[in-house]
Amino acid sequence: MPSNRLSKVQKHITKKKGKNVALHENSRDTRRLQSAAQRDDKLNRLAAVREKQNHPYLLRIKSFQSYTMEHGAPLSISEIQAMIEDFLGRDDEELATLKAERRPGRPPSTRETLLKQNQSMEQGEYASGFWVPDLENADNLQKLKIWNGQWSGLPTLQFARISKDGVKRESSFPPKGLS
Repeated sequence: MPSNRLSKVQKHITKKKGKNVALHENSRDTRRLQSAAQRDDKLNRLAAVREKQNHPYLLRIKSFQSYTMEHGAPLSISEIQAMIEDFLGRDDEELATLKAERRPGRPPSTRETLLKQNQSMEQGEYASGFWVPDLENADNLQKLKIWNGQWSGLPTLQFARISKDGVKRESSFPPKGLS
């Protein structure tokens, strides 16, 4: 995200004062530069936090996009459930490797603990309704195939929650609770 405000303030001050003019430390122009820099830092920090929160959902949708590349027709609930179970088991090998490498009597590593927590959270989500793109809709399937991998391209897709019992509910974007 480019720092737009700071560059505008800098440009305005250099136009007014000239290129090589030193500013007094408590002048109005210095305060304007400082507040613009703080504002840009805040916006960049918030954007980084938002990107970090959205990353797991982007990975999820990218994996379902790769699963559906060879399918031309809409999928049934059982096929979608098989994809979800395959997605949920993506870290099983790494978890088994970490467990095998650990010496007896030693506590699990941080990575192993995080993987277990992530798996249990996703299993709980699957029991109540796993948030995925609606793959039963042919138009939505085509939109998913041409999706560019950006968060901004997701509002055009339709989403659903598929539970372990095979119940499908419409969902909204971005995912909130059990919507």
